[in-house]
Amino acid sequence: MSDKRYNQFSEELKRVFGCRVHRISVDAGFTCPNRDGSVGSSGCLFCSDRGSGSFGIARGESIAQQLELGKEVMVRKYKAKKFLAYFQPYSNTYAPAEVLRGLYDAALQVEEIVGLIVGTRPDCLPPETMELLAEYHRRTWFWLELGLQSPVDRTLAVIRRGHDLAVFLDAARRAKGMGIRLCVHVILGLPGESRDEMLATPAILNDLGVDGVKIHLLHVNRNTPLERLYNRGELILPEREEYVGLVCDFLERLDPGIFIQRLTGDGGKDLVAPLWSAAKFEVLNAIDDELERRGTRQGSRL
Repeated sequence: MSDKRYNQFSEELKRVFGCRVHRISVDAGFTCPNRDGSVGSSGCLFCSDRGSGSFGIARGESIAQQLELGKEVMVRKYKAKKFLAYFQPYSNTYAPAEVLRGLYDAALQVEEIVGLIVGTRPDCLPPETMELLAEYHRRTWFWLELGLQSPVDRTLAVIRRGHDLAVFLDAARRAKGMGIRLCVHVILGLPGESRDEMLATPAILNDLGVDGVKIHLLHVNRNTPLERLYNRGELILPEREEYVGLVCDFLERLDPGIFIQRLTGDGGKDLVAPLWSAAKFEVLNAIDDELERRGTRQGSRL
């Protein structure tokens, strides 16, 4: 039993599978409508030309080989016994349904892969694709990850998402209507967004009945449009204490049944700022300490 003051996703994995389970990120060669000209051509402000959060993937290998290489690392580092195939970079539903089926099936055929996680944009889920995802929900332990980032349309325009809140809400409701497990990505500290606007997000997630959330710190990584803003002095990033407080405020407003899949990140080898985020476990410990100091936990303010 976890002693955390929030609902850890890792504990749910242990409950379901009875052992340590780790996700392995794979690159299936997708692009994004925000890069190929369908919606835009330069991507979101925070996304590099390799895709957001995509360092450490064995690009150029088949899906099966990427997973086998990832398994070796996870067994060596974490003593993991079972694995989830995580289709992570770019928009992993941005292809015809039958193409998607071939890629997802290739992952499930790898030994000790016990489920799928598919990350995508809310504007890449036509009805036939959603039906396919519902099929995988029935076949295996399946999660759909949707990037919301912010519920504020003004912010979505600033970061060049290429869709508004209404598009996200439509996709999320359709997914939940089919029973699909849904994890939503949120970024704290986006340009021009107030604290009150950031803290309005949990109520939206609660109302939708989402199953999980990933809370991200706004990172400045190399070779991103955000880096150029930062270098020109046009971007103010939160200090660690401010971010820790924001996360705790967010958690207190979030339904305690929602699984927490991420509370921060370290930006990886491409990190430009904030450098304090590189000490990821120090940030996580600071969040634990602040919740304990307050005497609160996930859902305390509901």
